[in-house]
This record gives sequence, structure tokens and C-alpha cells, in this order.
Amino acid sequence: MTPLRSGGSVPGVFEADDDGTYVVKFTGSAQGRKALVAEVIVGELARALGLRFPELVLVHFDPAIADSEPHQEVRELHGASAGINLGMDYLPGAADFTPEVARAFRVDPLEAGRIVWLDALTVNVDRTVHSSNLMVWPTLGIAPPRLWLIDHGAALVFHHRWDGSDPAKRYDFRHHALGHCTPDVRAADAELAPKVTEELLRAIVAEVPDAWLTDFDTPSLARAAYVEYLHARVQASQAWLPTDFPTREELAAEEALRAAKTQQGRPDWLKRVPDLHGKPAAEQDWSVHLG
Repeated sequence: MTPLRSGGSVPGVFEADDDGTYVVKFTGSAQGRKALVAEVIVGELARALGLRFPELVLVHFDPAIADSEPHQEVRELHGASAGINLGMDYLPGAADFTPEVARAFRVDPLEAGRIVWLDALTVNVDRTVHSSNLMVWPTLGIAPPRLWLIDHGAALVFHHRWDGSDPAKRYDFRHHALGHCTPDVRAADAELAPKVTEELLRAIVAEVPDAWLTDFDTPSLARAAYVEYLHARVQASQAWLPTDFPTREELAAEEALRAAKTQQGRPDWLKRVPDLHGKPAAEQDWSVHLG
């Protein structure tokens, strides 16, 4: 139906033969198959823990479908992605959880804590105030809007370097997209950690196609490595549990300081470039989108 150009992976919106509409991520993208492995493992783990995450499907893709695509980059991506790819159920009309939307949308501290906890467990460092990878859906008043998780291809950073990963390592989540929501990560840890068992992890990792697991001699060894690492990380949660989050005011002060430093390095003529993009997002009225 259309390629999406908002991210580096250039996914596409497709209608499949089950009459479903999916955002499809391709095996031939620059991020490679490991991004799809992360999407499956983290997405299915989110669903198992009761978080809202769109259904995932395996999509059998024939590049001939997109022969009429005018952009060479997209045609090359499709040509390199014949066979099994990953589809995520499309959420029509969903709105990005931007800082502007966040100001009008209350997130329960426990829900925020669950999402932060999942991200810390799976080392998803790509859910920030600048790129939340969260959607608000539905947005037209038909039902109460809810947060939905998307895009976990940057998670599981440890599988890019298996021999140097410490399951107890603490990562910086100060700028998490939900950090300003006073996330109750300790309550989330008490609730969710016991649910992440070896049995659950084995069932989730089993959903990853064999062809995407190439780091070890066999797919079964790769699956065992994911299970072992994530289970060890769950057991070490007290070592990596993120609890230090700046307030909105502190974030605003940090952003202002960053912007000031950026401006200092610019020539005078660049500082005077006018805003050519119309009304600033901060001034937009989000009441229609959020019902």
C-alpha cells in the first residue's frame, strides 16, 4: 500500500491475503535480521506480561508485488527481502506519543513502571523523549485512548556482542519517554520478574524463524543463549533497576542548555533562519486526537 519513511528500516504498509493490514519490516533492511529477532522476542514478551503490543505475523513476501515502486532504494530493499519477513498489525489513526501528546495524556505510574521495566530487562535504549516508539490508540473518542508499544528492533543490544555482555549491567534510562510519569519500577519488578520464567522465554524464542538465528552453529543453540541471558538478567534485576528519572522541568532545562550550546557553534546567519514549517508542534491542539 505504501512505504513508511519515518525510520531507518523503511517498513511498508501491506494488505495480506488474510485481509489484515500490517506494517512489514524486511529482512533486507540495513538493520538486518537481528532487528527482527528483537522485534519478536521483546514484542511477544510484552504481550505475555500484559502490555499492549500489536499482533505479529510472519509475512511471505514476493518482491514482484512492488515492481511499480518508483524509488530505487525501496525497490532494492524489496528485492533483498524475498521470503519470510515480519508484519505488525497496523493501528489505523494512531498518534505518536510525542512530548506534546504526553502533556495531555496521563500515564498511570504502574503502567509506566511496567514499560520501563520491560525496556530495562531487554536493554531497549530506543524509547526516549525524542523517539518514544509508543503510540496512542484509538484517538478518535470511540474508546479511551491507550498506550501501545511498537518498534523494538534496537533492543537486545547484547546479541551484537555475545562474549562481552554482563546480564547485570545497568544502562542509562534517565531520558526514557515515560521517565516524567514517576514510573513505579519497583512495583513492576515485584509483579513481572516472577512471570519471566525459563519456560516462558523458551516459548517466546521458539517463535523466531530458524533462518534469522545465525550467531551460533545451530538455531537451537542460539535460542538457548537468548533464554539463558534474559533469565539471568531477570534474576539480577536489583542491579539494573532504573529509578533515577529527571522531572519535566529538569528535562526542559537540559534541553534548553543543549540548544544553547548548539546555537553557540552556529554562524550568525544560520541563527536567523526563519521557521519554514508552520505552527510549532507545541502550539497544536491535541484535544481532537485524544478525545
